[in-house]
Amino acid sequence: MVELKTDTSIDAMYEAGQVVGRALTAVRDAADVGVSLLELDEVAHDVLREAGAGSPFLGYRPSFAPTPFPAVICASVNDAIVHGIPTAYRLRDGDLVSIDCGAELGGWAGDSAISFVVGRARPADVRLVETAERALAAGIGAAVVGNRVGDIAHAIGTVCRAAGYGIPEGFGGHGIGRRMHEDPPVPNEGRPGRGLRLRHGMALAIEPMLIGGGTDGYHEAPDGWTLRTNDGSRAAHAEHTVAITDAGPRILTAR
Repeated sequence: MVELKTDTSIDAMYEAGQVVGRALTAVRDAADVGVSLLELDEVAHDVLREAGAGSPFLGYRPSFAPTPFPAVICASVNDAIVHGIPTAYRLRDGDLVSIDCGAELGGWAGDSAISFVVGRARPADVRLVETAERALAAGIGAAVVGNRVGDIAHAIGTVCRAAGYGIPEGFGGHGIGRRMHEDPPVPNEGRPGRGLRLRHGMALAIEPMLIGGGTDGYHEAPDGWTLRTNDGSRAAHAEHTVAITDAGPRILTAR
């Protein structure tokens, strides 16, 4: 069931989204060669605490997970696509890092992700990250009243495939509101004109995930959470929480 949010509720979601945006900015600013993923998790945790916000990630345990998630961010490095658990791993020059973060504030959730390179960036990694951001922008651009979920999926997939990148099947965006994961699912590839029609008051987390090697294959790491590319190529992830409004898409996690 899809819950349509009131304009007041969307404003409240914006407040939660701004906490997420501040946390991601703080993590990106703190990320440097020699900094550990656990230290980045603590940076984000500090931002949430200062805002009086909770984390929808910490303790989250979906049906596939062997254990509750132990952190407030997902930190996915190089060939990790999404859901990376922060560890004592210390960042190295040239690492491609994807950080996903959520916040719960006033009964509403926000969810967003960024990818960036630590230190000296390889041109291929810069292109991968830029394409993830372009795919996200294309998906948001299709998130207008009267369109369908398939239009968002098609917009994202078109950008990714045109650049020669793979897309992990079965993983994508989702509805969001009082909980981090709500209906409807928002795939990263699909046919235009298909799926649920978009209406004022819907809120979606739109999140393209790209596999740099061009294949779609991935596997689950031994931790039961992290998804890694089968070909060992690098991956990028970008995400915003977006409200569908009569005035156009409203990005609630803008940084």
